[in-house]
Amino acid sequence: MKDRATDSEVTSFTGMWVTADGYIRQELLPNGRYDEARGNRRSAYTGSYRVTGNHIDYVDDTGFTATGDVRDGVLYHEHLILYRELN
Repeated sequence: MKDRATDSEVTSFTGMWVTADGYIRQELLPNGRYDEARGNRRSAYTGSYRVTGNHIDYVDDTGFTATGDVRDGVLYHEHLILYRELN
């Protein structure tokens, strides 16, 4: 069983992920941190994440945990569906 992501796995998930309505914007940073905005509230949630295969484990800075999975280029994060923002 693999317990640590390779640099290429982390890199494949870094960048901005947004809900279809643009209300939630989650940036996965290459240093294993994330910053999530909700509406006009910047940095509503911040914390760290860990990639294992296509699975992401999140721990926010208050200790709350969550999970996500990337399938077919879409991030399913708990009850949210996020799409990669392309520039």
